[in-house]
Amino acid sequence: MLLSRRQLLQRSSIGFGSLALASMLAEESASAARSSAPHHPPKAKRIIFLFMKGGPSQMDTFDYKPKLQENDRKPLPFDKPRVQFAPTGDLLASPWKFERYGESGIAVSELFPHVAEVVDDLCIINSMHGSNPAHGGACLKIHTGSDTFVRPSFGSWITYGLGTENENLPGFITICPTLAHGGTKNWSSAFLPANHSGTPLGNASQSSEQARIKFIQNANMSKELQRLQLDLTQSLNSDFRDAAGPHADLEARIQSFELAFRMQTEMPAALELAEETKATQSLYGMDNPGTADFGRQCLIARRFAERGVRFVQVTHSNSEVQWDQHGNLRKGHQQNAAEVDKPIAGLLRDLKARGLLEDTLVLWGGEFGRTPTCQGAGHDGRDHNPEGFTMWLAGGGVKSGIQYGKTDDFGYYAIENRVHIHDLHATILHLLGLDHLRLTYRHAGRDFRLTDVAGHVVEDIIA
Repeated sequence: MLLSRRQLLQRSSIGFGSLALASMLAEESASAARSSAPHHPPKAKRIIFLFMKGGPSQMDTFDYKPKLQENDRKPLPFDKPRVQFAPTGDLLASPWKFERYGESGIAVSELFPHVAEVVDDLCIINSMHGSNPAHGGACLKIHTGSDTFVRPSFGSWITYGLGTENENLPGFITICPTLAHGGTKNWSSAFLPANHSGTPLGNASQSSEQARIKFIQNANMSKELQRLQLDLTQSLNSDFRDAAGPHADLEARIQSFELAFRMQTEMPAALELAEETKATQSLYGMDNPGTADFGRQCLIARRFAERGVRFVQVTHSNSEVQWDQHGNLRKGHQQNAAEVDKPIAGLLRDLKARGLLEDTLVLWGGEFGRTPTCQGAGHDGRDHNPEGFTMWLAGGGVKSGIQYGKTDDFGYYAIENRVHIHDLHATILHLLGLDHLRLTYRHAGRDFRLTDVAGHVVEDIIA
């Protein structure tokens, strides 16, 4: 029977979809095969991200503004951003004093007396800026590079690009992550192979004492029997893969099963803090109820780092106040800083003493900063501000004891040596030996990268 051109297209259209799907899967499998190789000699092997959920205030922590102190309760002498999260009033001076510390003479708020003592190890970027004044979009932007689409976390990009140093542990672990404002998307691998997703330990609503991998040990079945079961499952998966051809999702599933089995041998030991000395636990503040929770997270992060975990995130997200002080700034920031100050300084000291800080990059910051103008009753709050804020790095090939970039005299806008979030991501990848322009993954017909179509390496902060 002869078919017209229209009839042929109608009857074969389903087949076109199958061909397109096969082509897309082949492209993604080819992308997966190109991963796990640095582009140039790295300065850092791993990263610990200390995420301060809610947005710490730069002018109350690491960006001292004398003119803000002099002009308390006066109008801001220039225009506020066209897009703001909420209305704000006049200028609000910092309630905290600043002093200069170390050989660098960097001014640090009295909120961080312990971190101030190690300020010569910090590379403080005072000129960060982003594009989204809302928590959800800003959290996704800092974690994935995008506030509008579902994209892989930058921890996933790093493990995709470099692989793992320890086959018995996940390459990307996030400790007590927040489930709000993007939630799992902040540590998801999205369209990257699933084995590059972050592995969560607990969540922000739990104590870090409860941060455990569920079902890590099977009391009812021996390792030998588990191995036999897994071998059968993997043989079935392999047979399907051999028959169907390259399949990135199936390959990731096979690898995830193997990793889950191997984790039984190493994960429990990594989380066993009883073997740490009392002096070490005290260094992290674990002997004080106010600092014990975050201190435990930081100590676990160090134990993962020394075991070769490529990317470890530690989240401070106090469910009562976070860092999001639209009101009660004095109480909220005081409490938050007290909970993290000693543990962070302890982590930096411990990494340095163990020779790990040289090749471990530590990143500190939130999803944005705060406004220098006041919000809320009692002249005691600040609004969200992505226009200019502070993050800092330490170790891992960055210059130490420096401040890079500037905000204006009141701390509202980044005005000198501006560093966009894409630039921060490009620089972190560079320090880890990855070229952000070349770290790509083909998905849905085009190449994607963490920095999208932007991003520049900030060469001036690299040692």
